[in-house]
Amino acid sequence: MGLMTFDITAVSDGVRAGDYLRAALPDLPESTLRALFASRDVKAGNVRIRKDYVLREGETLRVYLPDRKEAGSSASLRVVYEDDDVLLVNKPAGISVEADSTPGIPLTELCRLHAEENGSAAFPPQPCHRLDNRTSGLCLFAKNEKALEILLDVFRSRTLEKYYTCLVRGVMKPPSAECTAFLLKDAERAKVRILDHPLPGARKIVTGYETLESGPVSRLKVHLVTGRTHQIRAHLASLGHPLLGDDLYGDREFNRRTKARSLKLCATSLKMDTSGRLPQLDGLVFTIDPPF
Repeated sequence: MGLMTFDITAVSDGVRAGDYLRAALPDLPESTLRALFASRDVKAGNVRIRKDYVLREGETLRVYLPDRKEAGSSASLRVVYEDDDVLLVNKPAGISVEADSTPGIPLTELCRLHAEENGSAAFPPQPCHRLDNRTSGLCLFAKNEKALEILLDVFRSRTLEKYYTCLVRGVMKPPSAECTAFLLKDAERAKVRILDHPLPGARKIVTGYETLESGPVSRLKVHLVTGRTHQIRAHLASLGHPLLGDDLYGDREFNRRTKARSLKLCATSLKMDTSGRLPQLDGLVFTIDPPF
């Protein structure tokens, strides 16, 4: 057992402790999470709390967690497809693809454990693209150097098709479109800006969408033509239709009214095309249902 601490920021203000830890540690079994609260091993400051305790900005959450072997197991990995070259998994929201400042075991580590347990640890699976920590869905890993080189080129050249499902505020007008803009990174604020004209450092983006359900909250199928940082979140917000659960680019008050505590964005479809370099993948379409 080891002590782990979490500093509560404005993004998590108002979130219940149980929901916060479930998102921060998605690989931790639900039974273990319940046991932590039952044994009173979770504290806000120096006060023992229950799972329905409402966190506040500035607090420090302290929790004793199982050791690494108990907390991280490939059993929690959601494998969609696997062959000798690739591993395609369904990433939960709240887990990072690679190690960063976010708590929890990264997806890359879970894939490495999976490879070890299946006798293929010579080349730890490497991610071919990235999903944000709060975005769920299909994430592709290469299982050897040749496949990694091919798939990195495929993503760079955009010869595969990537589709997402999301929930947004309001009715889209028109109900479907392909939108072009320019995206400029703001490294100091860890976010991006969307512009309708080019500026030095700004990169062109193209985002297509189709309305699946229309209303005060609309469900969209989004075609990510280009793949820039926070592209879908920032681009749709700039069109006046922020994603539910997105406090960075979205409408925090609307999120609270709709009780959207998680980002409603999921990578739901990949259509593969490697131009014959990985022929077993060409023409395959992988599709999952979003968790919302």
